[in-house]
Amino acid sequence: MRTVKEVSNLTGISVRTLHYYDEIGLLKPTGKSEAGYRLYDDKALETLQQVLFFREFDIPLKEIKAIMANPALDRNQILQMQREMLTAKKERMERLIASIDRILKGDNKMDFAIFDKKEVEEMFRLTYERMPEKMRKIAIDEFGGVEEWKKHFMEVVSSEDMQKKYAKVMEWYGGKEAYQEAAAHPLGRDIAKSYGRRIEAVLEKLARKRNCPPDSFEVKELVGEYGFVMKQLTQIKEESGMMKYLAWFQNTEPTKSKIDTQYGEGAAEFIAQAIEAFYGGGLI
Repeated sequence: MRTVKEVSNLTGISVRTLHYYDEIGLLKPTGKSEAGYRLYDDKALETLQQVLFFREFDIPLKEIKAIMANPALDRNQILQMQREMLTAKKERMERLIASIDRILKGDNKMDFAIFDKKEVEEMFRLTYERMPEKMRKIAIDEFGGVEEWKKHFMEVVSSEDMQKKYAKVMEWYGGKEAYQEAAAHPLGRDIAKSYGRRIEAVLEKLARKRNCPPDSFEVKELVGEYGFVMKQLTQIKEESGMMKYLAWFQNTEPTKSKIDTQYGEGAAEFIAQAIEAFYGGGLI
């Protein structure tokens, strides 16, 4: 058993922070000494390590606590989730270092251009490989074969209208390279499902607040949480543009009817108003 001071020295976490983790129920000490000092065993230290892994991604303590307390996730699932997140971060750091090296050599090109043919082909490959088998078969049957499907995909994605839409999306990611990196290294299935459940829970809470003013504190708090989870899920740099577009899309048919059916009449319009009140400047 280690005292709170010993844990602080071992991990670099301040005593005050460890006390706070105890107060909010994120990391409870294993017990207390006769003098009343907090004591931590190896299991508690392992829990602290998992908390610190999540903090590497600036995930709020409330979110970390919810993940750690999720009965559907055991120790190994949480560790696997963290491993995938850290691996993705490591790869991103390596790419950023490579970009800096190119800048130092004078070879860097600030590439925010439209996707070229090779890049569109890579987009199709990723789409094809990650699509569920059942959906893939439907697409192949619909187009009459993989090559026919690829040809259609290339034509649609290469069109001027679609390229303009992708240009807007790349702004959300902070540039073409960042967008391609996120597309090539998506979140793991378990992590994505966890974020999906969180989004659904937030939308349900928002829908129940539709009698409140869209700019009220309690509504803005929920929209802020919605935006944070969407940012983590999509791996974008700044979420306001995406959230405004998402609100506009959710408030158009047939999506609007589906949202109102699921969360109650008027939910789609209220959520759009709440997002506009939070982020400002109109939806799109």
